[in-house]
Amino acid sequence: MRGDREAWPTTVDQAEAAERALRPLVDLSGRSPARVRTVAGLDVAYATGSERVAGAVVVLDATTLRPVDEAAVVGTAAFPYVPGLFAFRELPPLLDALERLTTTPDLLLCDGHGIAHPRRFGLACHLGARTGLPSVGVAKNRLVGDHEAPGPRRGDHADLLDADGTTLGRVLRTQDGIRPVHVSVGHAIGLAPAAEWVLRCSPRFRLPETTRLADQLSRRALRAATSGTGVSGW
Repeated sequence: MRGDREAWPTTVDQAEAAERALRPLVDLSGRSPARVRTVAGLDVAYATGSERVAGAVVVLDATTLRPVDEAAVVGTAAFPYVPGLFAFRELPPLLDALERLTTTPDLLLCDGHGIAHPRRFGLACHLGARTGLPSVGVAKNRLVGDHEAPGPRRGDHADLLDADGTTLGRVLRTQDGIRPVHVSVGHAIGLAPAAEWVLRCSPRFRLPETTRLADQLSRRALRAATSGTGVSGW
């Protein structure tokens, strides 16, 4: 994995400059990964009332959805809370957790957005650009764009559209009658296969097993490091 990191941005100008430098590394050609044997979920938990954070990665067998590897890192948020630049708070512990894995995943599903972002460069794009791994954003809420309501059944979907009609992602119903999730491309995968992988990884619940297990691991790691302090996540 390409995990090299420059001096971490501490200001909005520095963060936006880092985005501009990384954007050319993102592959939005629509191609699909040749073979996906493992799928990783990534999530971050926050300690209530402090800047302590835990980044977690759980790698699942792509066929059985059983965990095969995991890692979690607890640290301090390295960037202030700025709407649209949330990735700079979450990336350091997530990249550190990825580096601690013994298995290199074939696909990353992150709790956040890909190109469905104000500057078309959300957390999934950052992760893909920095690691070289195919990545997908799976978000609980819409950040940009508009869409029609998808049908009520599992697998129903609607395009998430920019004001000019550009497709930013897919609003996907993962379970019958349950609120959809927002899927967008991060790096090196097309939107249709990205949505298919999200659906495959969501056999029982609204959120993919990748997200659910990474969320649980990040919360456990943060509680262990903060002696049970309140924890927030999704």
